[in-house]
Amino acid sequence: MADPAYLGAMETVLYGALILAAGLTLLVSYRVIRGPTVPDRVVALDTIATNVVAIAALYAIWTQQGYFIGVSLVLAIIGFISTITVAQYVTEGDIIE
Repeated sequence: MADPAYLGAMETVLYGALILAAGLTLLVSYRVIRGPTVPDRVVALDTIATNVVAIAALYAIWTQQGYFIGVSLVLAIIGFISTITVAQYVTEGDIIE
């Protein structure tokens, strides 16, 4: 059985990590809006996707509900594919060859 003080500390750390990831996501959204170049926006969107995956995983740990891990894996795959697609569009101007 885990020590109650450990569980309280773990909950505090998870809560702080969730707040930090959410705050960083909001800060990065400024770069998506303001830009100045398309690659800057792509990197910012990739950062947001990564933070959303982290938020889903942290929430899964916090609530002890494993299906959020599956959600975070799907979000990671979608984020990876969208980053590759946008990068190909930016470099070549065409997505489908």
